Amino acid sequence: MNEADAGLIPVTILTGFLGSGKTTLLNRLLKEPSLAGAAVIVNEFGAVGLDHLLIEASEEQFQLLDNGCVCCTVRGDLVETLKALHRRTAEGELPQLSRVVIETTGLADPAPILHTLIAEPELASRYRIAGVVTTVDAVNGPATLERHAEAAKQVAVADRLIITKADLADGWTVEALERRLAALAPAAERSLVADVELETLLDAETLAGEARADRIAAWFDKAEQSVHDHAHECGAGCDHHDHDHHHDHGRHHGIQSYSFVIDEPVEWSAFATWLDYVAALKGEDLLRLKGLVCVADDPERPLVLHGVQHVFHPPVRLDAWPSEDRRTRLVFIVRDIAREVIERTLVKFAGVRPAGPQAPERHAA
Repeated sequence: MNEADAGLIPVTILTGFLGSGKTTLLNRLLKEPSLAGAAVIVNEFGAVGLDHLLIEASEEQFQLLDNGCVCCTVRGDLVETLKALHRRTAEGELPQLSRVVIETTGLADPAPILHTLIAEPELASRYRIAGVVTTVDAVNGPATLERHAEAAKQVAVADRLIITKADLADGWTVEALERRLAALAPAAERSLVADVELETLLDAETLAGEARADRIAAWFDKAEQSVHDHAHECGAGCDHHDHDHHHDHGRHHGIQSYSFVIDEPVEWSAFATWLDYVAALKGEDLLRLKGLVCVADDPERPLVLHGVQHVFHPPVRLDAWPSEDRRTRLVFIVRDIAREVIERTLVKFAGVRPAGPQAPERHAA
């Protein structure tokens, strides 16, 4: 964790489609001694909510946002709740906060919540994003991902995927689901809920400036390899929207992952202009962008980028490269944005042409 983030309270977003096991997992987490100082914010949709009655949290720990979805109609309530938690802690009304867990509705889009935590200045000065944890039901998950765009997006933006109810599904179904999840979220950590180490589950952060260098290197290696493997399975020149095959991304509601590698150092001013352009032009469909950038004026210290839709974290300068691979590496998770559009704007505004999708070089960290 860098010095700027050291005093900030980590916020984990726990999401997942209806019936995927979020509440059950949260109750398991709340029994952990490490969560004794955590605050839990539960969002329920509808005039009569029930899920919060199942949360085994103390009154001091618990906050309920009801009758609306946290990603849209009650986002302002979330902002005020987080501000109030900080104020009440500072005034001694509540014990010192160790972290915050936000459990969303089963239909929520996590991206606007991330957007809010980054873009709202008062929140950004007090809280930091510790990752998105998404639960996926092994029994109903495959059908849910095909039918519901919300479920696919919850998976696509995840840092950690937890597969629930695997004991109720056959092995082939679980394996097929894992392949689907790998295509949607190439670098997200995947675990069966039975195998989860609860004490580390909420520490899904990898790229928001808090991460250790070795985790950053491992994340990009995994992301690039996953995108490369999927492209290889589809075949060269595969257009995911023009024909149907067993890896048809139409099943993912237009959500795709791209990786770019740039061999030469980039000029930061031009590169930053390109980032602003992409965010302005395609921000709504730019689900997440993560990057490790070699900048020409300081090539020995890379910049870490993390963007969600229209908003980017302030770039974080690492003290050194996390591995011997010193190329700029960008991983996009997008909805209905063609790879060629991103590449064309990169050439036009940043003046660089990426080497293209390829398997990552293997270097010792």
